[in-house]
Amino acid sequence: MEPVVHFSGAMPTGVSVSRTGRIFVNFPKWGDDVQFTVAEIRDSACVAYPDEATNRTDPNDPAAALVSVQSIVVDPSDRLWILDTGSPMFQPTEFGGPKLLCVDLETDKVVKKILFPQDVALPTTYLNDVRFDLRRGGGGMAFITDSSDQGPNGIIVVDLASGESWRRLHEHPSTKALQPPEFLPIVEGRPLMERDPDGSAKPVKMGADGIAIGADGGRLYYCPLASRHLHSVSIDALIDRSLNDQAVAATVVDEGDKGGGSDGLETDADGNIYATNYEHNAILRLNAGTGQWETVVHDPRLLWPDTMSVAADGHLYVTANQLHRQAKYQGGQDLRRKPYTLFRVDLGIRPIELR
Repeated sequence: MEPVVHFSGAMPTGVSVSRTGRIFVNFPKWGDDVQFTVAEIRDSACVAYPDEATNRTDPNDPAAALVSVQSIVVDPSDRLWILDTGSPMFQPTEFGGPKLLCVDLETDKVVKKILFPQDVALPTTYLNDVRFDLRRGGGGMAFITDSSDQGPNGIIVVDLASGESWRRLHEHPSTKALQPPEFLPIVEGRPLMERDPDGSAKPVKMGADGIAIGADGGRLYYCPLASRHLHSVSIDALIDRSLNDQAVAATVVDEGDKGGGSDGLETDADGNIYATNYEHNAILRLNAGTGQWETVVHDPRLLWPDTMSVAADGHLYVTANQLHRQAKYQGGQDLRRKPYTLFRVDLGIRPIELR
């Protein structure tokens, strides 16, 4: 595992790498001084992307610019998609805030903006991560996790051609956080809880978080942040508007225990599934050939591995942002130690063509 770039300012979450090796990261507005919520890494420095204006939030018009970005993903057509939560400090959303932007990497211009209606992106919704299948529909489909810890969880499906979106697996048990005694995450040797300065504590309640598409495009994999289980659902069912919720839920499969709590998921062209493991400072892989989980890397520097990106150069990139050391989990004390780091690991495999 080698460091790619260090961050001395706000903590990053998402990372994605283009076919030509351009690296993009994002910084959600969780209390740090976020000068821009999306950036490109240029000469080891963060530069507002696609420009300063797009990152300049308009409080009177949340649709006009980015508000607080949680995830960025380069799709198989080498376009950068930006997932805007519209929810700084996890505040209730309003129409225009939650959105999906597409940036043409050849021109560095926004070429598409999809706003989510309020019956899809609810006031409590927290848009967490997104994956794309461009082989479906007229212009491809996107799949987004709603990881809210204050309201319903589920999967949001987006028709990229029409901009239409809908909810699936709304409040399905597989999208919900598990609570003690079923699940109690242990990070750096201590139970992870939301801890107030007065000593009171409550469980972490973030639901469906990590998301990935299988190499054959048949299954969508996902996991709640507070769970050790991996689940999957039929993509055919997710996109079929004629099916009711019960029919979609009938295609859900519990893929079993993945060995620890995960924030991010990723897949590659060989059918392997990768999962960050924040409990053990590791990245694990479900080997497509053996059906067994194996360790890709275990390193004490991987303090809360967050988001992964399998790149065309055969490396897996991952952000480590010390999320668990934030004040909300440490009795009001911010125990994070800068810098945060983007690492990469040489996988020696082909990247996935589907995402």
